[in-house]
Amino acid sequence: MIRKSEKEGFMIKEHEADLCVVGGGLAGMCAAISAARRGIKVVLMHDRPVLGGNASSEIRMWIRGANGEDVRETGLVEEIALENCYRNPNMNFSIWDSVLYEKVKQEENIELLLNCSCLDAQMEGKHICSVTGWQLTTQMFHRVHAGIFADCSGDSILAPLTGASWRMGRESREEFGEDIAPQIEDSCTMGLSCLMQARQTNRPVRFIAPKWAYHYTKEDFPYRMELDSPDKWREDNFWWMEIGGTQDTIHDTEELRDELLRIAYGVWDFIKNSGVVDAKHWDLEWMGFLPGKRESRRYVGAHILTQNDVRQQGRFEDLIGYGGWTMDDHDPRGFQTREKPNIFHAAPSPYGIPYRCLYSANIDNLMFAGRNISATHTANSSTRVMATCGVLGQAVGTAAALAVQKGVRPGQIYPKYISVLQQELIEDGCYLPWHRREFFPIMEEAEISCGGHSVPVLLDGMERRADGVDHAWEGQLGSELLLTLPEPRQAGSLRIVFDSDLNRVTWENQKWYVKRYPMKCNTCLDDSPINVPGTIVRVYEVWVDVGNGRWEKVWEENGNYQQQNRVPLNRMVKQLKFIPKASWGSKTARVYALELIE
Repeated sequence: MIRKSEKEGFMIKEHEADLCVVGGGLAGMCAAISAARRGIKVVLMHDRPVLGGNASSEIRMWIRGANGEDVRETGLVEEIALENCYRNPNMNFSIWDSVLYEKVKQEENIELLLNCSCLDAQMEGKHICSVTGWQLTTQMFHRVHAGIFADCSGDSILAPLTGASWRMGRESREEFGEDIAPQIEDSCTMGLSCLMQARQTNRPVRFIAPKWAYHYTKEDFPYRMELDSPDKWREDNFWWMEIGGTQDTIHDTEELRDELLRIAYGVWDFIKNSGVVDAKHWDLEWMGFLPGKRESRRYVGAHILTQNDVRQQGRFEDLIGYGGWTMDDHDPRGFQTREKPNIFHAAPSPYGIPYRCLYSANIDNLMFAGRNISATHTANSSTRVMATCGVLGQAVGTAAALAVQKGVRPGQIYPKYISVLQQELIEDGCYLPWHRREFFPIMEEAEISCGGHSVPVLLDGMERRADGVDHAWEGQLGSELLLTLPEPRQAGSLRIVFDSDLNRVTWENQKWYVKRYPMKCNTCLDDSPINVPGTIVRVYEVWVDVGNGRWEKVWEENGNYQQQNRVPLNRMVKQLKFIPKASWGSKTARVYALELIE
């Protein structure tokens, strides 16, 4: 419904939803998509023209997550990464933006409001009734009424609008017993960065610096660029061009942006014109005018994650996601100090993050995901990275859908429905450390075999390599996996989990950062295109025993590139055959799960 506003004659469009997500970075996207796929109506309000937040073409930060082998985030984070592998072989940011946009727009239960900045909230006591945003492109207000609100804005815009409890700055060492925290609490945070990207060409390219850019010498870059090698700088995404931690990372952003541009153009001038590194054939392809933020307001939830929680592996009863990035604490002075710009404090990979960090302690229908979850400054220095934020966003969206379906508030999911939430996350592809898949009753007494030999690994509930143990079935292409039930049962679908090569070892000739992150920074002439990981089964068939010795082919897939597939069945099943025919490169097929869903 559209009506005239009481303010200045502008129009107001009213929206009704089960869940309103504010902020369309990776966390907000994953929250919106996961909730929509679970059947509830979602409005996603985002203040930028493109989705992705710090990962978008406007900022271009690498998506980072847990460190080490076998810990790459799955679920929606991997789904988006694999879509990019398939669609975007040259890792072009314009195509990347379209991948993110499509992931949201193709969900029929999501209404997307781009260029729409949240500026007001209507409250009834400790309950949010609606939020209102101003859409720049249409000069229209949008008011969203919803049962649950998820703030994934990074800056926690709903905190000052609703009275939700929040923190900003660094806690004292004494408050939570964190030995890497400062002795005395302060308002300092990690700063902002304006990133840049360069492209190698086959000819010399000159660069004339703006008159207002800073001028730097080699002595200005201690601990920041490896200048001893003339080519090493090419692997740098210039994250260390950072300032603002001693100022207000919200209200001083415009001032900080201006200073960051002076720094960034000065850095590129040094690279191009100092003669210290070999950059004569390199061109400045892009400069970011929108600063990427690391830290600002953090909500106070039912639990505040601390450094000690992280170091103790976070084995919480209500674990709904995990981190594994080091506690990467940045000097608040950033580029303005000549000391090390950051310190990597050890953190286990993975460590668990509890559901109680994702909903407000004092607003009964407010959730959050991203760098603004309920955590201390020290813990946040690890949880803030985007792949972790995406995992937490999927948890928030799934929990919101469960709360709507059960008719409870977000805070009532724990403890009554926490095991249900955990299993729904695993079903949707998320890895929860120290948890296994619990099958539907239809799979009770099910048997899976190949060539007359039992395949128990597909029934162990673990859907990746973990703790040094591989839980995949591996067989020749053309092999038949036979799933047998003790008696015919009604099956809704078949869930299949393939090996998506979490460590990207099938990308033998790719640079290390291409293997690790969905997008890259600088573009070299010798870069080779990416591709779908070779271990994923591309072509397969599903057959069902229809009786009297007859088999009917019920599904044929010829172009799969995702880790997880759902094959609709909606029929009685006694025996089912899965036949992998071809992969994206591997000579064998690898499968982690073959599960009937009721």
